[in-house]
Amino acid sequence: MGEPLLSVRGLVTTFRTESGVFRAVDDVSFDVGPGEVLGIVGESGSGKSVTALSILGLLPDPPGRIAAGSIRFDGRELVGLSKKDLRALRGPSIGMIFQEPMTSLNPVFRIGDQIIETIRAHEPVSKAQARQRAIGLLDRVGIAMAQRRLDDYPHQLSGGMRQRVMIAIALACAPRLLLADEPTTALDVTIQAQLLDLLRDIQRDTGMAVVIITHNMGVIAEFADRVLVMYAGRVAEQGGVDAVFTTPRHPYTRGLLGSTPSLERDEPRLPTIPGVLPQLTEVLPGCRFAPRCGLRTAACEQGRPPLADAGEGQQAACLHWQASAPELAR
Repeated sequence: MGEPLLSVRGLVTTFRTESGVFRAVDDVSFDVGPGEVLGIVGESGSGKSVTALSILGLLPDPPGRIAAGSIRFDGRELVGLSKKDLRALRGPSIGMIFQEPMTSLNPVFRIGDQIIETIRAHEPVSKAQARQRAIGLLDRVGIAMAQRRLDDYPHQLSGGMRQRVMIAIALACAPRLLLADEPTTALDVTIQAQLLDLLRDIQRDTGMAVVIITHNMGVIAEFADRVLVMYAGRVAEQGGVDAVFTTPRHPYTRGLLGSTPSLERDEPRLPTIPGVLPQLTEVLPGCRFAPRCGLRTAACEQGRPPLADAGEGQQAACLHWQASAPELAR
């Protein structure tokens, strides 16, 4: 990969609570190249969404803030930018699809007005021109009778249609990078498949880079080029999708893949990962996954494991990544 479009280095995002300050994102680093699709996967609470909000400067402040690290987009440092500069960046440079469209769309404004507002906030076009653009966007994301639907309110649309509206808003100003935070959550599998096909087609047509955040390993396998596995705010493993899915090097990645249904494996019962995510206020000097890991040793609990080069472009934050890993069919 050449010069990355997005480069995150040593990102630490903290939240202040009554119990003290905790790290929701703890020393996370990754790159996204032009036109590349990076999948970020992990359980709820692993820091995926907070990472995306940190990139766009959308953390609730207080209590959240970026405590350390660098976020560079197209060579420009984003950490420390003014609110005005960040607003100018959102839309034309970086778009975002939020998790729940019913809470992200304003319920008292027609969907057309919300798309038009996004366009006119960044481009010197008339309202009539922006309206025509909005009709074209709705048509592009597969909403039938787009001109009529433009005057609907969010509650008049189904969940899948609201998510398509969110995609239209995110694409309104042709961003170079799209952050898609759980874009198929709470939708039935048929609508999920349609939306993923839509995103893939748009990504191929426009050449934009995409960071897709999900807890669904199937979505990663279907859509992403590379995958970043997060656990309790830290990077557990990263690498190309094919390499990570066939030879996972971190026990947590193996657990996620092993608990994913597969037509190629004949198993009467899916295995599960024992235990739960640790509270981020807990002080764990070693590997945060150690309490749930069948490979743990005393060394795992004494110091934080570094991201080790595991070959094939993979990195794993595990002292035992060289332990034999079963082949897992993609």
